[in-house]
Parts: sequence; structure tokens; C-alpha cells
Amino acid sequence: MKTIDARKLSPEAQEALRMRAVKAVLGGMRQNKAAQAFGVSQVIVSRWMAVCRQQGMKGLKKQKRGPKESNAFLKGHQAATLCNIIRDRHPEQMKLPFALWTSGSIRELIRKRFGVVLSRRSVRRYMRRWNFTPQKPKRVAYERCGAAVERWKRKQYPAIRALAKKEKARIYWADEMGLRSDHQAGRSYSPRGVTPTRRGTGKRFSCNMISAITNRGDLAFMVYRARFTAAVFTSFVARLIREAKGRKVFLIVDSHPVHRSRVVKAWVKAHEKSVRLYFLPSYSPELNPDECVNHDVKEMV
Repeated sequence: MKTIDARKLSPEAQEALRMRAVKAVLGGMRQNKAAQAFGVSQVIVSRWMAVCRQQGMKGLKKQKRGPKESNAFLKGHQAATLCNIIRDRHPEQMKLPFALWTSGSIRELIRKRFGVVLSRRSVRRYMRRWNFTPQKPKRVAYERCGAAVERWKRKQYPAIRALAKKEKARIYWADEMGLRSDHQAGRSYSPRGVTPTRRGTGKRFSCNMISAITNRGDLAFMVYRARFTAAVFTSFVARLIREAKGRKVFLIVDSHPVHRSRVVKAWVKAHEKSVRLYFLPSYSPELNPDECVNHDVKEMV
């Protein structure tokens, strides 16, 4: 009798053939006779019977193609706990040997915390379902005080804004930065393996810039070659006062040593009718919109 190649049959036909052959053997037919009757090899029939003994008749049904998915799943309270951990903590705080929350680190956390083993694909599917996306992390200094930042946003800055409105003052946000001739920002497309080039001078030189921006986007800046000192800073503040044309200047800066120097304090006190100095919380550059100016300038250089 001619043997049938079961692999060439449709999935539905393969399932029907398996079912009929196994039922025949379970009904008392010998495996070699069933193999002859249904046109398949005896090895195939033996394999089908082994599957039937291990998984039952459901194991003979048409299987979904692709990688096998785990039957493990997370319960509602486990999912809520996991989301809170990923949102509020870092892997090292959970005693995991990872720096970032990746599918691998989350998979290990689920295994250690709940005893549930999931594939990375399942973890990524859970993350999408819970509206978590992979993102480039923002660098935050260890020395930063979160309570001070919240106090600044909720109390200190609103008080500054209210006082500026009362005294008809202009609020400026200031910062300093350095620029080099060999600085390269941004990326350029190029064939794989071929590094793109950009023509420029081989001589190296640098300059510094101090800038200030208002809440309405008015920008003032000064370029200088010398080291940043109290004299440079007070000279720039004097220019801001002239540009304000009679309006008082509320200048918000970071805690750079020059900003807090005795020379600057004495100068500001001598010009207290024209300027008032405020300081941002330490290690919180994201609160200063002038940082965006620095970023844009370096991107366009």
C-alpha cells in the first residue's frame, strides 16, 4: 500500500487523519494495521499514540504555528504591584543585577517576586497593554533633593511670579555654557560602514556664552572669551537692567559659586532697586528653560 506524506496535507486533513488513526488503535486495532489502513508509517502512528498518552486527544489537534506561549499569567494584584515597582523604583533597589528596566530584568523580577516564569515576548506584551514604552532615561543626580524641587515648583516660584506681577518686573532665567570649534552634535545618514564627514577648520578654539530668556521667549546673550567670573556675570546683569528699560529684573539662576560669591551679593545689594536674584534648587537643570537655549545652540553649531 502506498504511504501518504502527511506533511503535504492541509492542517485540517492532518488533524482528521491523526484522530482517525488514534481512535482506531484505541478501539483495538494494532498499530501496524492502523498504519497500513491509513497509509502512514508505523513510526508516525507510534508518535501519535505517545502524544495521546501524554496530552490526551487535544494534543492531536491542529497546533498554532509560531513560538509556544507560556500558560503562566499574572493576576490583577500582581500586575498592579509590578507597575508600581517599575514606575517608582530602579532594578538595583530590588536587588537585581540590572541598571534599566528591560524585558529581561522585568522577567527576572516577576520570577523572583511572584514565582511566575514568562517569556520576554510575554513581558513586552504586558508592557504594551499597561501603556509602558521603552524610552531613553533622563539623568538625575543623586545629590538632587526631590522635596526641594517640589517646594520650588509649588511655593517658591509661584511667589516669585506673583511678586513680579505686583512690581511689574521681568523674570529672566539665566545660564552659562562653553563652546568648542570641534564640538559635533546631531547625526547624519550615511551608507553602512562609511562614516560621514563635515568640513571645518583643524584649529581648536573655544568661547563662552551667558544667556537669559524670559517666560515670553525674549532672549539676551553675551559671548566672552575669558573665564566666567563675578565681573563677567555682573556685566551681563547690568546689560539686562538696561534692556529692561526701567522695569525691575528678577533673575533666576543655578547655584554656581560665582552666582553666590560675595562680590555678586554686594553688587546685587547695591542695585536692589533694579535687580533681584533667585536661586534654583541644586542639581535641577530641567527647571531652567535657558537650558533649552544651550541645547539648541550646541545642536546648530
